[in-house]
Amino acid sequence: MSQQAPTAGSVLTGLKRGARGQCPNCGKGQLFTAYLKIRPRCEICGHDNSQYPADDAPPYFTILIVGHLVVAPLLIFQFIWTLPTGLVLALVMPALAALTLTLLPVVKGAVVGVLWAVGKPPHS
Repeated sequence: MSQQAPTAGSVLTGLKRGARGQCPNCGKGQLFTAYLKIRPRCEICGHDNSQYPADDAPPYFTILIVGHLVVAPLLIFQFIWTLPTGLVLALVMPALAALTLTLLPVVKGAVVGVLWAVGKPPHS
């Protein structure tokens, strides 16, 4: 059985739809029933979205994004090095936690969208 390679357009479509929290198949139904809970079937097209095992990828990519785009650039600011450590943590940690928790469902949706595009088979 040969499987056709995904096109760049389908991967990008799945990525965008998933990141917006929409069904990657139709782009109209909602992907999530709760914060990170994937809706088993799309209420619009009936597509089985439970077959895409996002597992550990979304937290990994979220940490990667926050670490590279926020934490690393923070190190160039003088206050990081001059203020007491406890104060720096009190200032920075709530913002990092909020950003991470905000990005996590976006990244999880994007991962599900990419899995849809590449035709990830159901887990056995």
